[in-house]
Amino acid sequence: MKLNVKRTVLVGFAFLSICSFWQMYNSVIPLILTNTFHLNETFSGVIMAADNILALFLLPLFGSLSDRCRSPHGRRMPFIVAGTLSAVVLMLFLPLLDNSYSAAPAAWKQFLFIAVLLVLLVAMGTYRSPAVALMPDVTPKPLRSKGNAVINLMGAVGGILYLVIAAVLYSASRTKGLQHVDYFLLFAVVAAIMAVSMLIVSRSINEPKIAEEMKAYEASHPEENLADRDAQGNEVLPAPVKRSLVFLLISISLWFIGYNAIETWFTTYASRMWNMSLGSASVCLTIATLGAIVSYVPIGEIASKVGRRKTILFGIILLTACFLAAFAYTLASSSFSPVLYVLFGLVGVAWASINVNSLPMVVEMCKGSDIGKFTGYYYTFSMAAQTVTPILAGFLLNRIGYDVLFIYAALFTAASFVTMQFVKHGDSRTIDKKGLEAFDVDD
Repeated sequence: MKLNVKRTVLVGFAFLSICSFWQMYNSVIPLILTNTFHLNETFSGVIMAADNILALFLLPLFGSLSDRCRSPHGRRMPFIVAGTLSAVVLMLFLPLLDNSYSAAPAAWKQFLFIAVLLVLLVAMGTYRSPAVALMPDVTPKPLRSKGNAVINLMGAVGGILYLVIAAVLYSASRTKGLQHVDYFLLFAVVAAIMAVSMLIVSRSINEPKIAEEMKAYEASHPEENLADRDAQGNEVLPAPVKRSLVFLLISISLWFIGYNAIETWFTTYASRMWNMSLGSASVCLTIATLGAIVSYVPIGEIASKVGRRKTILFGIILLTACFLAAFAYTLASSSFSPVLYVLFGLVGVAWASINVNSLPMVVEMCKGSDIGKFTGYYYTFSMAAQTVTPILAGFLLNRIGYDVLFIYAALFTAASFVTMQFVKHGDSRTIDKKGLEAFDVDD
């Protein structure tokens, strides 16, 4: 049995569109809030945190709703199509309101901008879990680490695509000296990417047909279903599997707390502790991202051979060691060295080892009809961590000092190594080659 790469790439266009949007959102919206509407950093930060807060409720809700959807077009596709179209329409109002306020400021325009922004975040929240759940929907359990590697790679392509477009359309030479930057073209291009991606997924993926194939596959491999049945005949997770799920979700929160603290505060840390410029510090983060990108597919292959849990534990050890090495570097030097590029390249490899395998482990523990709900669990715990850690880490940096950042990150990632010891289920399984031929071809 081998991964249907072509179909996985086509499914990945949904994640590509999502990552393109969020890359633009995180880059442009703070500029609009501070430069056009002149909101202070605190209030702008609250608005920018709204997506994580909404995600805590929206992602598990719509993941679960998509599980119960009985549309002739499939369970996930109605949410992907409706959510994308709603987001595309709503996001085009934002630069128009931005331009209008810049030309003639009025309080109602500012309130309308924030209102549209919040509705847009809801629209994005309606289809993120269904879009991500589509990959395990169409991929047999033993192949989901490989599938998730491809999906992550497609997401990275979406982020890079946005960065290239933004660099070309809004270069320094084009924006220099402008009192107000018109972002409508950038929003329109990203909206087009999202719309085209949605069309590719909806036209190329026959979800109902694949769902029937997966039912047949699951029926022929009952050993992969970890659920029992209660007195009423409903499938329930056995207590040991449920315990593994709880500890896995706790582990996910812990490593996101550690990693996201570095993502959030590293540029400030590098400036204060290593006298690095913003550009040099950003290069370190870019190298970490590139390290993850080039590792996604090899890590998926490795996990299919040695197991997801062992691959994650390797990633945790490597990530913790990198954070401790960065702390040791701070003690030894107060200036930049190229060795940091190597260190952050390894951070990317470590993060890929963890990230590629964590979602497949979560959905491995559920039956096919609950994939959306379990995908929502994954995002609830990861988003909760990313909501809490910028505040908690910022508080410690303020009260104790910037020296604490990498120790903070290392402690939380090391703690996830401990909690992962209690995870006994959700690993990939070796299976024989009998079964559906649909999963044995690449086209």
